[in-house]
Amino acid sequence: MAVPANQVPAHRDTHHAAVIDGTGGLLADAEFPATTAGYADLLAWMRSFGRVTAVGVEGTGSYGAGLARYLTSKKIVVTEVDRPDRRARRAQGKSDPIDAIAAARATLAGHRDGHAEGPHWAG
Repeated sequence: MAVPANQVPAHRDTHHAAVIDGTGGLLADAEFPATTAGYADLLAWMRSFGRVTAVGVEGTGSYGAGLARYLTSKKIVVTEVDRPDRRARRAQGKSDPIDAIAAARATLAGHRDGHAEGPHWAG
């Protein structure tokens, strides 16, 4: 089973991740520390659902940079995802799980602003 697994938003202390299936159905979401050990746990958790085909990360030039570097070092395709639409956030409220799921579905659908920043990221 191919599992597009996508993470967002990137915060200074934690990352909230959502894993979806190939049709956009939510499999799970969870929060991990923004540390090297947390990145390893996040990737192991995503892989527990199947093959990881892509990870969308918000803020690859700032708070998501460490996670993006870690994932690409493990040969995971990382793409930069846009911040959630402000109108949608006002209607639904601020929620890391909702933002993570929306980013996962946007990555699956190809609605992102491009590859992760920097010459050391694969995408």
